[in-house]
Amino acid sequence: MKKLNHVLNIIIGAFVGVFGGYAIYVVWDYNAHPQLYVANSAPWYTGILVYGICTLGVVVVCLVVKAVIRYKVRKTGNI
Repeated sequence: MKKLNHVLNIIIGAFVGVFGGYAIYVVWDYNAHPQLYVANSAPWYTGILVYGICTLGVVVVCLVVKAVIRYKVRKTGNI
């Protein structure tokens, strides 16, 4: 169970880190080249929102799995 918990922590950290890096890059790119985003019908931050929703979904699933593991460990008393 500890190994699965550790893997879930790594998955959460990786997704949050990739999302943060992507968001920083998109903001930097928009500030550096705003004329490229004028022709788009969607706002420049739409990609950040989509990645954010996907990241939030993965993090929520991982947290639910961690909560279920924690509940089962406390209920049975085994690690």
